[in-house]
Amino acid sequence: MFDVDGTLVDSERHGHRVAFNEAFAEAGLPYRWSEREYGELLTIAGGARRLASYLRDRGHQDADRLAEDLHRRKTDIFTARCAEGAVPARPGVERLLRALRETGTTLAVATTGTRTWVEPLLDRVFGRDVFSAVVTGTEMTALKPEPDAYREVLRQLEIPAREAVAVEDSRNGLVSARAAGLVCLAVTNGYTRHHDLHEAALIADGFGAPGTAEVLAGPASALPHRAVTPCTFGFLLAAGRADAPPTTS
Repeated sequence: MFDVDGTLVDSERHGHRVAFNEAFAEAGLPYRWSEREYGELLTIAGGARRLASYLRDRGHQDADRLAEDLHRRKTDIFTARCAEGAVPARPGVERLLRALRETGTTLAVATTGTRTWVEPLLDRVFGRDVFSAVVTGTEMTALKPEPDAYREVLRQLEIPAREAVAVEDSRNGLVSARAAGLVCLAVTNGYTRHHDLHEAALIADGFGAPGTAEVLAGPASALPHRAVTPCTFGFLLAAGRADAPPTTS
């Protein structure tokens, strides 16, 4: 099960942030989020919640309503960028998904992003039939770090948590996955490399073309040829089964 923002696609820095800034400009607001400031704001999951918190801190009495309007426009802008192919997959992701599918692995998505842009992005970058289940923030009232999205994917796929692996890039996503009982691979990016990810079974700095990924925490043998591969998921599944509570008859 894969997160989307910052995990499957490199979307935060040059996708969402740019769209938020365009929405601010169209609304005549003076705010422009730098790469550094946006990285700090990412501790709040969900774009609308992020906006509302930011606007309240700046004294807007109508912060919730204004955030809804701005987020709606931002989503339109971002969706158009997705349709144009302006939001790329992270390096190594397409190779990994292809290899996993060749082994018969079921792929799914659990994200706090809205379906309005998640679906066209996945279709454009990866293809319509790659993921067997896609759960988004549109269907979930409790967003990450709550475990609801992951639990819904497990329900749809009809599999126990010990038979699945979550792939995340951030602290919020890791907490969500672990709360759902999932073992987790954390693949950091520029915004999340300093997050506390110690509960992940394995932490890597990228998916990598062979020979480029580094293990940040966990056994180096889980990253053969210094790339995330189906063998990596075999290691993670074994770790998840070992970590699962014993079943009772």
